[in-house]
Amino acid sequence: MASATAHARWEINISNTIFRDRKRLLLLALLMASVIIGMFTCYAFAQGDSALPNTLGGSSAYTPATYTVGIFLAAILVGLIAGLITGCIGAGGGFIITPALMSFGIKGILAVGTDLFHIFAKAIMGAVIHRKLGNVAVKIAIAFGVGSLIGATIGGIINRALYERNPVLSDAFITSIYSVMLGFLGVYALRQFLKSRKTGGGVSPEGGGEVEELGKLPQKMQSVNIPPMIGFDRHIVPGGRRISWVFVAVIGLLVGFVASIMGVGGGFLTFPMFVFTLGISSTTTVGTDIFQIIFTGGYSAIVQYAIYGFIFYTLAVGMLLGSLIGIQIGALVTRVVPGTHIRGFYAMAVLAGFANRIFALPGKLGSLGVVPISTSTGNLLANIGIWVFFIVLGIFTIWVIGTFVRSIKKLKGIEVKT
Repeated sequence: MASATAHARWEINISNTIFRDRKRLLLLALLMASVIIGMFTCYAFAQGDSALPNTLGGSSAYTPATYTVGIFLAAILVGLIAGLITGCIGAGGGFIITPALMSFGIKGILAVGTDLFHIFAKAIMGAVIHRKLGNVAVKIAIAFGVGSLIGATIGGIINRALYERNPVLSDAFITSIYSVMLGFLGVYALRQFLKSRKTGGGVSPEGGGEVEELGKLPQKMQSVNIPPMIGFDRHIVPGGRRISWVFVAVIGLLVGFVASIMGVGGGFLTFPMFVFTLGISSTTTVGTDIFQIIFTGGYSAIVQYAIYGFIFYTLAVGMLLGSLIGIQIGALVTRVVPGTHIRGFYAMAVLAGFANRIFALPGKLGSLGVVPISTSTGNLLANIGIWVFFIVLGIFTIWVIGTFVRSIKKLKGIEVKT
């Protein structure tokens, strides 16, 4: 949760940077215009005798087609909802993007690649590197980056290999991973919500604190002398602490591997491994994690997915626009609603994502012959998961936007006082 909160702050800062800079706004407008022109161009290709070039994935390689206006609008909606979650709840809303895109019929590998590219494009437009380098341990970031690039390469190769063997197998693999991740995160978020209600909302969503007293495992890790040794946390402990680059690189490899497969930043793994395994402070962990997401996400998106045709650029730009707007609205709403309500919606959103993927899994496993289930039953379960998912997110979206509209006068007053 601490990493998700830090990632949300980073996305909010990026959104503010873009909307407060005329040049970046112009760039966003040109990007949108190019996508619209591209959709009409693709449509013209499809109507004539010419086919879309294979470098764009072809007109029938993936579903839905790249020039569909409806899916572009759906991408804006998905980005808007993810942005509302990020801005309003203060925790990264990217966990809903891949399940939402897969619910629209997009192949899992394409959803993963598109999500990674959307994160990278947002980072490039907002800020190339994390501006506040005070909490970034550069040597740790470099060692971590070396491992994460290797891990992202392995993850991308596995994803592509599964897809080439059987697209359904690839979807089932990605769906299984998301089911496990969202299941754990949903249970945790629900416990936090119930706990905050008992304590009157006094529970911090970030969790964790500085690592002053090292546990036994971090002590053992830091006692292993495999050069070069990396120093860190001098601002917390006199003289700082030291850890071998090997352990940092190994953790980077694991995080990059998972991030490349799931299409996420990987912070939900970075934080517990850095803090509870290596004994790195939470502030250094958060700063270093945000710093590396840009490079790991960019490498994964371009080298592991884009050059193989596994990025849906129309969707990526639509999600970029929707998320930037959603973050702005969500961040304003937090000024006029109780924190307990926000935690409740976050728990429901995560559990809705879990329901979406867990209900889709039986049908995919049935198609592979792993479980005995009919196609009709599998489709029925998948549709139940889709309806639950979008109903919950729809209620959340209507509530946030409705609260925003009703509170415009109040928000203006707050801005004037500020």
